[in-house]
Amino acid sequence: MSDLLAVVAPRIFDGFEWHDNAALLIEFGHVAAIVHSDAVPARSETVHLEGGFVAPGFVDLQVNGGGGVLFNNDPSLSAIRTIIAAHAQFGTTALLPTLITDSVEINTAAIAAGKAAAEQALPGFLGLHLEGPHLSLPRKGTHDPALIRPMTDADLDRLVAARQVLPNLLCTVASETVDSQQISALAGAGIIVSLGHSDATHATASAAFEAGATMTTHLFNAMSQLGSREPGVVGATLAHPTIYAGLIADGIHVHPASIQVALAAKGAEHIFLVTDSMSQTGTDIAELTLNGRTITRADGALRLADGTLAGADLDMIDAVEFMHSHMGLPLETALNMASLVPSRALGIDAQHGHLRPGARANFVQLSPGREVRTTWINGKKVWSTN
Repeated sequence: MSDLLAVVAPRIFDGFEWHDNAALLIEFGHVAAIVHSDAVPARSETVHLEGGFVAPGFVDLQVNGGGGVLFNNDPSLSAIRTIIAAHAQFGTTALLPTLITDSVEINTAAIAAGKAAAEQALPGFLGLHLEGPHLSLPRKGTHDPALIRPMTDADLDRLVAARQVLPNLLCTVASETVDSQQISALAGAGIIVSLGHSDATHATASAAFEAGATMTTHLFNAMSQLGSREPGVVGATLAHPTIYAGLIADGIHVHPASIQVALAAKGAEHIFLVTDSMSQTGTDIAELTLNGRTITRADGALRLADGTLAGADLDMIDAVEFMHSHMGLPLETALNMASLVPSRALGIDAQHGHLRPGARANFVQLSPGREVRTTWINGKKVWSTN
């Protein structure tokens, strides 16, 4: 069998431009080239994808669960496998399993599971996103207030040590509870620091950006809002051109007009789509639990008993479709918000988020109606509608 695989498709979007009647050449799990379908090397094994188009696989930096598994409830290697498989159905080829605020013991178990996934080079695993527990009580959202706490020196040391065994580590913190010196230390250790669940002032958030924070978590949600005299975290994010922001594009978490404002302020180049999904993704379950509390799935949303949004009932292809069909963005822009932009935000765009030579052969085949037909990770098909 040849080491060279040619995936022939009517159209291929490589993250930058379209190629008609083209073939994606894959060697040892990476993109070798994109050529015209008539120029496929004779020695290659050839696969024909009929109809629709190929695009870079989606990259999700905030995934709490999937396939019936919530990472908080099962911080294990098997859970990570299940979550990755569940999201592959919707075109996601690389993700950060995300741990919501929990105990030190659960955090330790999650890091151990991430270390095991990294050691096995688990396809689709990018690292971990630890969302909390160093957050703001007034902006706690669905996070258990009993588990939210300030960052100690021991916490800082634990995170720095975790980064040494993980390919990537993203930490969401509140900039009024984690000071600039701590943020600088985290960033200096190679940890991506994101502001979220924060009631910080514009000045405090801006100081955090200066200290090394480079993004905000689910823009507009669980953070101080843009006001006339106090711009808050939202205002600081929109005003800083280099800061990236995650966005839950389901039409529930953020009003379309607010999304338009964010796009006008920052451009789509610094806003990336996240699902913030829970265990329901890829299943028909109607209820789940987090820290002993029941979350109900209804009307396209996940909520606690008091109505608080608890993650999102969203998959990545639906987020792309919302940005394209509802918000009116060009298809290429919407696709990049789910692939190239999050890859740049995490600093992994050398190999993720596009299909230029040298990138991992992570891609999705979409139908003319933009439904997922097949998903490929490292040049291997991991999911298909057939």
